[in-house]
Amino acid sequence: MSRRVVVTGVGAITPLGSTAEQTWTRLKAGKSGIRSIEDFDASGFATRFAGQIAELPQLPPHWEAARARWDEADLLDRKTRLALGAAAEAWAQAGGEHGSTTRIAPPHRVALCLGSEGGRRLLEEVAVRAVRFRDVPIAEVVPHLPRGEWARMRASHPTRVLATELGICGPTRTVCTACTSSGGAIAEALYLVRAGVVDVAVCGGTDTLVEAFMVSGFSLLGALSERNDDPARASRPFDIDRDGFVLSEGAGILVIEAEEHAKARGAPILGRLLGAGLSNNAFRVTDSPPDGAGPATAMRLALVDAGLPAEAVAYINAHGTSTQMNDVSETRGIRRALGSHADRVAVSSNKSMLGHLVAACGAVEAIATVLSLRDGILAPTRNLEHPDPDCDLDYVPGVARVVPGGFDVALSNAFGFGGSNATLALGRG
Repeated sequence: MSRRVVVTGVGAITPLGSTAEQTWTRLKAGKSGIRSIEDFDASGFATRFAGQIAELPQLPPHWEAARARWDEADLLDRKTRLALGAAAEAWAQAGGEHGSTTRIAPPHRVALCLGSEGGRRLLEEVAVRAVRFRDVPIAEVVPHLPRGEWARMRASHPTRVLATELGICGPTRTVCTACTSSGGAIAEALYLVRAGVVDVAVCGGTDTLVEAFMVSGFSLLGALSERNDDPARASRPFDIDRDGFVLSEGAGILVIEAEEHAKARGAPILGRLLGAGLSNNAFRVTDSPPDGAGPATAMRLALVDAGLPAEAVAYINAHGTSTQMNDVSETRGIRRALGSHADRVAVSSNKSMLGHLVAACGAVEAIATVLSLRDGILAPTRNLEHPDPDCDLDYVPGVARVVPGGFDVALSNAFGFGGSNATLALGRG
C-alpha cells in the first residue's frame, strides 16, 4: 500500500504578501494585488497593469549570504530570488535549517521538484502570432527571443540553486508545462514520496513574466485585460464582462512528506496531499476545449488517485483565469467530472485577486487551498458582479465564506497554455 502524504511547510511570495500567511489573510479579505506597472515603461501598451511584487523581501541572515554568493556570480535572477524566499519560509516551518536536510531527513531521502517557465520556448509562439495577426515586423520581435542552451538552462536554474542551498541530494526535477508547471511538480513530488523513493519533497514553482516583452506579446494576442482605468477590477473570472487575464509574478513552495515520517519527527501537519491528476487536451495550443473534457479528466484522475468519490469534494480552487473560453471550459469540466454534485460544490478563483502567476500559480493556489482547509474559510471570487450564464456554479462571489465545522476535501486546478491540465486533491490536516 502506498504511503499517505502530508504537507508540513508552506511559503509564498506574491503581489498580496511576502509570506504564505500574509497572502492568505489578504485573499480572505478580498484584497487585490493588481496595480499599474512601475518596473518598466508600459505607457504605449494596450495593457498597463499587472500583479507585481513591489519589493523583494529580505531573506533570513543565513540565506542572505547565499543570495550574495549567487548574485556575485550573476546567477540570481528575479524568479530564483523569489523561489529562495518562498523556500526559506516553507523549509523553516517544516523544521529545516539552511544548507542541511539532516534535521528533516538524510540528504538523499529528500527530493526537489520545481515548476518554472520553460526557457520561454512558448514566447516564440506568442511572437509568431503577434506578427501574423497584428502585423508586427518580425525583425522587431526575433532579437528579443532567448535561444540556445542558455535559454534552456534558465528554466532549471532555480532548481539547481534551491538544491544547493537546502543541501538536497535526492532526485531533482524541473517541470516546464506553462501554467501547470508547479501543479505538475507537486504531482511528481507526491509520486516520489508515495513510492518510497524519498521521505520528503520540496515542491512548487516560481515565475516572473511581468516584463515588457511578455506584457506586450500577450497584449498583442488579445489575451490580457485592458481595463487600465481600474486595474483592481480587471481580473473578473466567470463574469460576463471579463476581457482577459492579468499577468502576475510570484513563487510558492510546499514541503511534503510521508505521514509516518512527519509524525515520527514531530513535524506540524498543515494538510494532506491526497492525490493528483494530469491530462492533456489534445486540442489547440492556445485554447481550452469548449466541452471541458481535458480538465474533467484531470479532476477525475485526481479523485481516483485519492480513492475518493465526487461527493467527497466540498470546494474547488479554480484555475479561473478571467478569459472567455477558459472559464466556460472549466465550468463544463467541473460538471463533467462531478455530475450533479457540482451544484453542491463551492468554487472560487484566487486569480481574481492575485492575477495569473503562470508557472507558479498551481503552487500558490494549492497553498491557499491547504490554508482554506485548515481554517474552514473559502476565499471569494472578486469582481464577480454579472455572472456569465454559461458559468453557472457557486463561485463564492465578493466575500469570503466560513464553512461551519470546516470541510475535508478540496481540489485545486491548473490548466496550461499548450493543453496540459493538473488537478491536486487536498485534505484537512
